[in-house]
Amino acid sequence: MQDVLIIGAGFSGIAAGKKLHEAGKSFLILEARDRIGGRVYTKRWEDGFYLDLGGQWIGPTQDRMYELCQEFGIDYFETYDTGKNLLDLNQRIRSFSGLIPKMDIISLVNLDWLMKKMEKMAASIDPISPWSHPKAKEYDSISLEAFISQNCKTKACKKVIRLACETVFASEMNEISLLHALFYIRSGTDLNTLVSIKNGAQLHRIQGGMGSVAERMCKPFENSILFSHAVSSVKQSDDSVTVFTENNSFTAKKLIIAIPPPLAAKINFNPILPANKRQVMDRIAMGQVGKCFMVYKKPFWRDKGFSGQVLADEHSPFQTLFDASPKDGSMGIILGFTIAERCRAYFKLSKENRQKAMEKQLVSYFGPEASNPTRYEDFTMTDEAWSRGCYAGLYPTGAWTGFQDAYRATNGHIHWAGTEAATRWFGYIEGAVLAGEKAATDIVLALADTGD
Repeated sequence: MQDVLIIGAGFSGIAAGKKLHEAGKSFLILEARDRIGGRVYTKRWEDGFYLDLGGQWIGPTQDRMYELCQEFGIDYFETYDTGKNLLDLNQRIRSFSGLIPKMDIISLVNLDWLMKKMEKMAASIDPISPWSHPKAKEYDSISLEAFISQNCKTKACKKVIRLACETVFASEMNEISLLHALFYIRSGTDLNTLVSIKNGAQLHRIQGGMGSVAERMCKPFENSILFSHAVSSVKQSDDSVTVFTENNSFTAKKLIIAIPPPLAAKINFNPILPANKRQVMDRIAMGQVGKCFMVYKKPFWRDKGFSGQVLADEHSPFQTLFDASPKDGSMGIILGFTIAERCRAYFKLSKENRQKAMEKQLVSYFGPEASNPTRYEDFTMTDEAWSRGCYAGLYPTGAWTGFQDAYRATNGHIHWAGTEAATRWFGYIEGAVLAGEKAATDIVLALADTGD
């Protein structure tokens, strides 16, 4: 019998495994896919070309990720952030510098006031117990959409804050409660950090791809990872937990579940999980994001004075664009994020038509050179059976105050990880790592208490 079983070889499961390995505990990681990384997916081609199809950035206050890079000697570099940004609003394209785009004065004042109001509200939220805020029920009773609508005085202000929020939360604003939005902002430091490159969550990229961090983390225990082992059921007794896959069963003293909530909800538990755990898992839906990459021989937009960053309203398939070129600029890559409803519409098109749609947008921003790419690639985690979406699970109205910490609460010998169990950097790789490490540490302490 193993000391621990871990379901999921994403960053959270791998981080848990690393902690257990260092503590000398026996464990197996059961992964349904044929790869590690979970919602981080560095795809590599035979010619050496690679893309981060999932999570790819780290930034200030994500201390654990920087420590891991240092531990394994992994290089990281700054996201390109030099030159003019573009705002595509009401089918008119304007350039701007810094974080706040150029708009009419009333919209600018409104946007600045609203962002500061959200910052102040988020700062008052305790990320460990967001439901304990004096106004928690009020904040949890309305959607982010309703709050934004009440506080935007101009259409331009609402359009810009909408595309920023959609990019940050990977959802439509009516899919999450105001309380969840405030918690998410607070868990990631503040709104300015979440939307920024400079001093923000998009500051650094990993040389060789984010997947290389997970690969180095699990190297000492890679033989303890079993691929194509989707878990169908879990049976818990007084002193152990047995996990069943299609062809095998495994027993351990403790279990860590480190997969997205909608996937955990499909596992059959015996005895049945507490009602509040089942209900919160049923309420949590996954965000929806498509990452689209247009590749060129060189980053030609830089020579024209553009950063590659674009913010766009609903007339574009993409909320935001970034320069995702390699560190040495040996080729040019523009990354487009298509999110929520735009993502659903975009991925109904054939891949050929998706490329044409992206080319059209890029030509309008950067000129005719954008019509000569060397390749196009795209990906959405929504279409991956063992992710079902990205970046993270979404809490709708009533979920935080109704179920509080039910999702991350331990159930007997079953411990919960994944970025959705994080109180710091919820929705980010940092949060996944912290949650996995906490689950493993709690188990090591529990086993020590029983003399194991």
